Amino acid sequence: MDKELEHQFVSKLERHQNIAHKICRLYTHDRESHNDLFQEITIQLWKAYPKFRGDAKFSTWMYRVALNTAITLYRKKKRGIRTQDFDTVHFKIKAEEYDDETEQQLGLMYNAIKELNDIEKALVFLYLEDKNYKEISETLGISEVNARVKMNRIKTKLKSVLNP
Repeated sequence: MDKELEHQFVSKLERHQNIAHKICRLYTHDRESHNDLFQEITIQLWKAYPKFRGDAKFSTWMYRVALNTAITLYRKKKRGIRTQDFDTVHFKIKAEEYDDETEQQLGLMYNAIKELNDIEKALVFLYLEDKNYKEISETLGISEVNARVKMNRIKTKLKSVLNP
């Protein structure tokens, strides 16, 4: 890979790295797993970057590669050893203006989302990232109609989990 391509990749990755961190938070339970998944996502993005044609936005392409990487590793690790839950780590940083009730509600939402299957998690994540159904369908490789139907089913499922 030439230096210009490498510079473009690093620049775009730095600008959009929060995408990978959010996906890591969704699919991991501790800091070490988060860091491992982030590293693996970065490696997969680097390997795939020479084939990135720009047909979609970089962020859409990054979502797709990152989610596929996370789902693949998540399925492999599902058979492995359970690690400490991310939310119980004592060094969790809290902003002073952060409302405890909001934090508890977010915790409940994340726990409910973690009960969903891999594709459902990815769909909810993209939906919460304010992606429209066209972007969601492109990222996940499903039709817009299928994305809408799945999202409606997921909303129903989450409502029943959060409001038993």
